[in-house]
Amino acid sequence: MESILNYFETIPSLHRSLILVSGLTLFWLLEGTLPLFNFNYKKWKHAVPNLFFTLTTIIVNFGLAFSLLGTAQWVEDSKFGIINWIPNLPLWAYVLLGVLLLDLIGAYLAHYVEHKVKPLWMVHLVHHSDHNVDTTTANRHHPLESIIRFSFTLLGVIIVGAPIAIVFLYQSLSLIATQFSHANIKLPKKLDKAISYVFISPDMHKVHHHYKLPYTDSNYGNIFSIWDRLFGTFMTLERESIIYGVDTFPNEEANGKIGELLKQPFHKYRKPSITNAPE
Repeated sequence: MESILNYFETIPSLHRSLILVSGLTLFWLLEGTLPLFNFNYKKWKHAVPNLFFTLTTIIVNFGLAFSLLGTAQWVEDSKFGIINWIPNLPLWAYVLLGVLLLDLIGAYLAHYVEHKVKPLWMVHLVHHSDHNVDTTTANRHHPLESIIRFSFTLLGVIIVGAPIAIVFLYQSLSLIATQFSHANIKLPKKLDKAISYVFISPDMHKVHHHYKLPYTDSNYGNIFSIWDRLFGTFMTLERESIIYGVDTFPNEEANGKIGELLKQPFHKYRKPSITNAPE
């Protein structure tokens, strides 16, 4: 465990880029052999806006990296934060608890708030307005959302007390987890369900991308599914019934154009419709 932390403490930017590209490539190839839905789309054309927003996310995170590095160094030097206040914590538990709590605050809480605060939802819906969810959708976030998510990550680092090694480890795991959960892959239902007891599985997250409430407001988790189960936001829906997109922005052509997506957060709020969910 110590060697893992030492590696992530000084992980080169090239290695972080390789993690992103390798995960994207792996799941892209798997989508061709184990597709969940046989989309009638041009895969590369669909990927263009999603990869554009992946790039803007990288730029935002790189531009704000100094604050993340400084905050992580401060909590480590000051012994501030939850994992630093627990005495005699074994290294494995220190790391595991740090990753778990970063997932709670930096991802689950951020995602939940984005769905509940109208202006933030208007920013976040750029992610939801993809009508053909695949692994490239994972980082389809408006630049404003990248800033919002970064702010929650900083909050998580402070509350958790995570050193930069745990932060970079978490971010690497998070990247692969989101590429996996968004990937258009069809796992055996029993396997997918088994995975979902601990981690966010593809079927579990696809429910979150259903175009109508209440399913859109469920399954907020990023890596671990325990938060949705613990806080009552877990829902199921048969994969065959899932329809991607957002009912308030149904224009698939517009939702595939970078210019339209950049303007999407500045539209007037549109009240979504609600479908009856099974008890």
